[in-house]
This record gives sequence, structure tokens and C-alpha cells, in this order.
Amino acid sequence: MHIVIMGCGRVGAALAQTLEQQGHTVAVIDQDPTAFRRLGSGFGGRRVTGIGFDQDTLREAGIEDAGAFAAVSSGDNSNIIAARVAREMFSIENVAARIYDPRRAEVYQRLGIPTVATVRWTADQMLRRLLPSGAEPLWRDPSGGVQLAEVHTTPSWIGHKISTLQEETGVRVAFLTRLGEAILPTSQTVLQEGDLVHVMMRTDEIAQVEEAFAQGPEEDGH
Repeated sequence: MHIVIMGCGRVGAALAQTLEQQGHTVAVIDQDPTAFRRLGSGFGGRRVTGIGFDQDTLREAGIEDAGAFAAVSSGDNSNIIAARVAREMFSIENVAARIYDPRRAEVYQRLGIPTVATVRWTADQMLRRLLPSGAEPLWRDPSGGVQLAEVHTTPSWIGHKISTLQEETGVRVAFLTRLGEAILPTSQTVLQEGDLVHVMMRTDEIAQVEEAFAQGPEEDGH
């Protein structure tokens, strides 16, 4: 697949190098030609100097043959405009924009433009470790009806199977984070101390799910 990236900062350069290593062709756009130094001499993709939402610049980067577009410059407005141009003018389906303002990220997510709110994510992860309670949304579908969330579990769930947790809380466990690594559990997987539980659930059922996770298993007398 050919992929166009707007922004050659640390994120853009790392993304470009990773994608090229995976066998994709990559074009990177940046207004500052010196930014391309981050790509290193081994990078074989295109380096295009220009504004990432300019249609001629995008064409020079091969947007018409691209299967995906990533806007990861340092400006929220530029990233969103570029993402919309890629999607609406060039019909690119796989589009993602990096957003620093979490309020904007939610708005554009609802418009169908996947966003990555770097500061929001970092702050949320820190708060999650400091204040481990309730449910912390990680992803919502564009309609807002379904979400992936990390839900705090009371210690009484430790030693119980995922199947028991799912049956008693009515959620679907998407994955666990164990010792810093994500694992895909089976119904027989047993919860261990320190596990972070990530579940898929309806947004309007958050309160009930939080309560069920906080109460613990029925057999424990909760």
C-alpha cells in the first residue's frame, strides 16, 4: 500500500520508517525541508516539501494512488483540514489525524475522522494509574453508542475466569494488559493481580458495568 504522511516530526518520521520496513511505499510531506533529516539516509520514500492540505502537494506525494493518509503535524487545524481534503477530495478511506486538543478530537471523531489525541491519552493513562476507579473510555464508534473502555475491577475478581466475569457483568472482554503487554484472553483465562481489563460495551450501560465490576463475583457474597 502507498501511504502519505503529513508532518515529519518525531511521530511522522517514526511512522514513515516503520511503514516502509513493513513493505509499504511512503511519502512524507513537511513545510520545512530540514525536517526530513529525521528520516535518515536509509529512507527510500518520497520527501515532499509543501503544505499538507494543498491538493497539488498531495498529488506530488502520490495521494491519488494512496490507500491511507496520516496527518501528524504540530498543528490541529492543519491536521484536520488535511485529513478532510484527503477523505473528501481524494476519497481516501483510511485517514487519521493527530490532535492535541481533546475537545476537538471528540468532535472530529464523530465526523468520522479517527483522531489520536496525544496529550489526552498520556494524561488519561497517568490518571488511570493514580485513580483506578470506574471506567476509562479508550475508543468510541462514530455514533457514540459503543465504546472500548478499561474498567477497574475489585480485587475479589482475582482468580476468576474471564467467562465468569463476562456472564455476571454482561460485557465482552476485548483484551487484558498483563505486566505491560496486551493479551487476548480465552474464556478459561484467569484474572491475575495487576491485570487491566479492557471491555466492549454499550455507552448507556457504563454505570451498570462499573457497579458489577466493583461488586465482585456473586459467589463471593456481593
